[in-house]
Amino acid sequence: MSNAWAARNSRHTLRIADGKSTWHPRVRPETAERLPRILRRRARRSWLTAITLSLLTSLASAQVADDEVASTSPGQMQAGSLLLKMKSGYAVATRLSTDISAEISGLAARVRVKQEFRNSSSEWVEGVYVFPLPDTAAVDRLRMYIGERYIEGEIREKAEAKKAYEAAKAAGKKASLVQQERANMFTTSVANIAPGETVVIEIEYLETLQVDAEMFSIRFPVTITPRYIPGTPVPGRRGSGWSLDTDQVADASRITPPTQAVTKEHKLSFNVILNSAEPLEYIASRYHPVNVNRKEDQYAIDLVDSDTPMDHDIELTWKAVPAAAPRAMLFTENADDETYALMMLLPPDVTSAEPQTHTARELILIIDTSGSMHGTSIEQAQRALTLALDGLQPTDQFNVIQFNSSTSALFRNSVAASTTNVATAKRYVSALTANGGTEMRSAIERAMAVPPNEEHLRQIIFITDGSVGNEDALFSLIEQQLGNARLFTVGIGSAPNSWFMRKAAEAGRGAFTFISALHEVSEKMQRLFRKIERPQITDITIQWPDGTSVESFPEIIPDLYAGEPVFVRARLTHAMRASDIITISGNGSSGMWSAELPVTMGQHGPGIGVLWARARIESLIDELRHGAKEESIRPAVIQTALAHHLVSKYTSLVAIDKTPVRPVSESLKKEQVPNQLPYGQSMNAIYGFPATATGAAGYRFSGLAILFLALLVLCVLRKEPDDVSRKMD
Repeated sequence: MSNAWAARNSRHTLRIADGKSTWHPRVRPETAERLPRILRRRARRSWLTAITLSLLTSLASAQVADDEVASTSPGQMQAGSLLLKMKSGYAVATRLSTDISAEISGLAARVRVKQEFRNSSSEWVEGVYVFPLPDTAAVDRLRMYIGERYIEGEIREKAEAKKAYEAAKAAGKKASLVQQERANMFTTSVANIAPGETVVIEIEYLETLQVDAEMFSIRFPVTITPRYIPGTPVPGRRGSGWSLDTDQVADASRITPPTQAVTKEHKLSFNVILNSAEPLEYIASRYHPVNVNRKEDQYAIDLVDSDTPMDHDIELTWKAVPAAAPRAMLFTENADDETYALMMLLPPDVTSAEPQTHTARELILIIDTSGSMHGTSIEQAQRALTLALDGLQPTDQFNVIQFNSSTSALFRNSVAASTTNVATAKRYVSALTANGGTEMRSAIERAMAVPPNEEHLRQIIFITDGSVGNEDALFSLIEQQLGNARLFTVGIGSAPNSWFMRKAAEAGRGAFTFISALHEVSEKMQRLFRKIERPQITDITIQWPDGTSVESFPEIIPDLYAGEPVFVRARLTHAMRASDIITISGNGSSGMWSAELPVTMGQHGPGIGVLWARARIESLIDELRHGAKEESIRPAVIQTALAHHLVSKYTSLVAIDKTPVRPVSESLKKEQVPNQLPYGQSMNAIYGFPATATGAAGYRFSGLAILFLALLVLCVLRKEPDDVSRKMD
């Protein structure tokens, strides 16, 4: 409508009375007939304009969210790099090297992880690195190297350590902070890295070995499988990861570090000293070729390939020659008028010599088919499922459940393990593909929803990489709904979430195993089946020497499956005498058994007190899921962690230099260090929509969809005739 027309017709007004509109008599008759329809069109155009603005605003919000996680863009990452966000774009700070070294003695290993980073930009930066450790690691040492000197980290209450770090960062001082995000996931922050400077951060931890039958093993995690984050986004961000925090995972932005494509530019060195008084039958590395050199009672182990990428957990296994294999081990440490003990006992084979009668089972097989299982992981899972199906007997019942963004079951309820049904299941399994999210909760609920058949023992085998961020909620769900069933977990892939595997099996009164390569599926699954099929050892008790006050973990020893040892960490308020004996007893299918461990067989074990403290902290945290109040648990955890210098849910390690190095006039940029994508996975499967990793990719897709809708609305507006302008100009 032109200004001229408005001036000529300024006396023409609209009157509204009793909800009806009438026009002043001086309005032209032909215009009066058209105006109601014209006004309705204009109202519709106003609404469409408002919708367009709203859509464009949403697009802008999506772009902001995408900008916040721009460092996760797979196409812009180089292996072994720290991305520095500059005003003009991105600069690359090379991660020069990672060095893992360990010394193994008895049942424990002290491990050192040392990493070097260089700030190749022209600005001062803060680096943030989220990294994996074993889920039972006791992190007790931090060192920050500055030139030829280093600063030893101090253990403090978490809030206090964070406050000290932030104050040092603001004052321009070198500082480093190590925080626990999950039992197997930690964050290192390094403040005030100067332009062109190389920073060295070193952490140490103690770890208990894994024992299965007479085989010992230790796993060194080197990267993180991206976590799936369920729930609805909530305002605010606790961290700088690619995911927004949600109502189900409040710290999602702290456990979702960026991931980069893999090359061999990043140097990894790996050196282990294995002390063993007994001759070893073999030492093996399942996924990386290693050199092994023996010198008397020591074995030196290192990687053959100096260009090994950090995309696959390193696992060492060894076994003593049968005649020398120890079935009982006891290590002690005296500190502050207290004695700490670490004890391991492999019970004798207490199964009856008579042929075992097969117990009818209801086997529920759950398989994760989410995006993070893409590639070799889904192949391993399919082969594992096929082996499980082959082991079914005609008296058994079974079902197969798959889950990603949704859950579906092969059969409505469990069916008889007939030849026809098993063949149908094998075809179903072979056709599975990996994509979508990791909505585990619905799969667990589906498996436990149907009341069990009293004539069949319900066993659930859960095959997954465990790449979720809501682990605690799932542990609680398993404990609440399991009933008399047993749940066994099979960790799949090159970097599975070991904490989820172990604790889910613990909550499910089952066992767990890891499969990281196709060639080991048969061996690992057969070992798991032997555990499932053989009778358990129950009612295990420990009788400590008279007059000794003991606090031991686990407080109640769970039932054991074939090949599993009794593992106990204890604190004794009085030193044991040389004549004392520890007695362990249990009940097997052929009757009761007992074993005695003379205290004289014990060996000195440095760090046993730290391992006991780590076990106590885990036990206290578990009580939160069982209804304990945080106000009663938190002080006990802090007291134990501070006394033993341990990183925990409520304590952190902080190292601060005394001298400021960054000029006050220089600003500080904050950037994350990416992890390498686990071996066998692809960026498209992980970050594609709707893949396991929601966040930047999801927002980018939403933004494009909103832009398309906005353009569609604008096209509709352009097609409408403007009768008002044409008739009234």
